[in-house]
Amino acid sequence: MSAGARYLAGMTGIAVLAVAGGLVLPPVWQPGWWLALGITLAIQGPLGWWLMTSLGTERFLVVWVIGILGRLGLVGVTALVVIPALKWPAAPALLALAAFLGASLAVEGIVSTLSHSRARVR
Repeated sequence: MSAGARYLAGMTGIAVLAVAGGLVLPPVWQPGWWLALGITLAIQGPLGWWLMTSLGTERFLVVWVIGILGRLGLVGVTALVVIPALKWPAAPALLALAAFLGASLAVEGIVSTLSHSRARVR
């Protein structure tokens, strides 16, 4: 299985679990939850895919740094611009966004490790 296929499977798993979780949340948490899920899939999905395509290349570290900075910027813009503009409570969206971004970062790490763990260990 390729790194891209593993990444897609991992992100699909995150999305399925997030949708299931969102269906049982209290109504006050749901708008922020869905916003965070949409932002994560729209922004983190392509960033992670870009990282997966750079595995084993010289540009990997640059792509990884851009991805981390992109995530930090995404949280900042969401916290300082999007949430206040919508006049929503910050906690539901920001906690969900942090959780979804953390989970997707874990998927990237797992996929990267699996892609480079083919070396024989003595």
